[in-house]
Amino acid sequence: MTDAQPRLLIRNGTLIDGSGRDPVRNTLVVVEGSRIAHVGPAVSPIRPESPDDTVIDATGKFILPGLIDAHCHISLHQGALPGVRYTSSAEFCTLWAAHAIGRVLRAGVTSIAVPGGKWFTDVTVREAVEGGLLEGPRMVVAGRALSNYGGIFDPDPYPAFEGTPADTAGVLCNTRDEFIRETRKQCKRGVDLIKIADSTWGDVQTVAEDEIAAVVDEAHRHNVKVTIHSRGSTSTRAAARAGVDLIYHGDLATEDDLDIIAKAGMPIAPVLTSPWIGVEHGAAARGFDGRARDRLKAQVDASFQMIRNACARGIPILSGSDTGNASAFAHGRWHGKEAELFVREIGMSPMAAILANTSGNAAMVNLAGEVGVIAPGKLADIVVWGSDPIADITVLQHPEKISTIIKDGRIVDREAVGGFNPLVEQLSRSRG
Repeated sequence: MTDAQPRLLIRNGTLIDGSGRDPVRNTLVVVEGSRIAHVGPAVSPIRPESPDDTVIDATGKFILPGLIDAHCHISLHQGALPGVRYTSSAEFCTLWAAHAIGRVLRAGVTSIAVPGGKWFTDVTVREAVEGGLLEGPRMVVAGRALSNYGGIFDPDPYPAFEGTPADTAGVLCNTRDEFIRETRKQCKRGVDLIKIADSTWGDVQTVAEDEIAAVVDEAHRHNVKVTIHSRGSTSTRAAARAGVDLIYHGDLATEDDLDIIAKAGMPIAPVLTSPWIGVEHGAAARGFDGRARDRLKAQVDASFQMIRNACARGIPILSGSDTGNASAFAHGRWHGKEAELFVREIGMSPMAAILANTSGNAAMVNLAGEVGVIAPGKLADIVVWGSDPIADITVLQHPEKISTIIKDGRIVDREAVGGFNPLVEQLSRSRG
């Protein structure tokens, strides 16, 4: 008899540990509880296997940290379902989000940053995951995006309309005081992030620099990060000067703008996947045909060059898919696409792209040094893949090539997680 706790052992696989070191073959990973206890050869003082241990034979397979998606919406868009009259209600958003996180986790994504959603649904779902009611990825979440007249989430199509409908994805803030008030409200409700939203394309700057700075000051006093949707040059420069924690997109940032960002020290998450999907797979369905598609393509190309310029300056580049922003961006399908675009279009090495999807994103989910790396003492978020992502980075887009997902030291039930429903799965795939 022994009082030793049961362990999880992964043996004989090739380890890509998220640190940037070369892959290591025939590695043993030992998990005790929620933490990694050992990484390396099976030598003393590792105690021998016992009948109570769970052993995974990873021969011919590849052991990676769980993927981290720095831009994954959960409640922002809800696909229409038969018999559901109103898919933007708080109640249905919550049900949809509870289903969506299961699809995300089954794709090998064990942590996500959620930069905006409807109501405070994502806060509630995050708490349900933390409390063990739902099985899903680790989540840091924002509430509704803070936008103003002319911003991407301005819901005002007619001059006569005033106010913000309660079910929209953004909340109008048209003065500095309104930005501060909404920031305080969201911090009170338990968000991890505040999302500011500038204009759709970046042609104009809609949020003033002093308004951005006011949000940053208020949020940081609450230990909450600030992100911004900023595609334009002037808005990106203003965001860097104001001290935001992360710039999403930055398509039209000039080299001078990038110099300011590099000096300020914040990362950029270009989120290349969503416009790429619009150009290649869903342009007409989303209204991007003809001139609009040409513009979207030009914007994507500009973003590719901007990220090359950013990499040359040592600016950290985070990986985010924009999953869940629209029906074309189906949960569980596109999370690994950004890695391929980083390699194919930006010129990153496959290893650098893997780091951008693992350890490079860890700070964005408030777990730098805790997740994204497989090493003793770290949280046990691990995915075992059947193919080598160094040889073919597109492997990360194929959840069917995953043999095991481990989150918090527990093996994920890939059929049951998230309330798997064949009808919803079929509808989601048909739209994605």
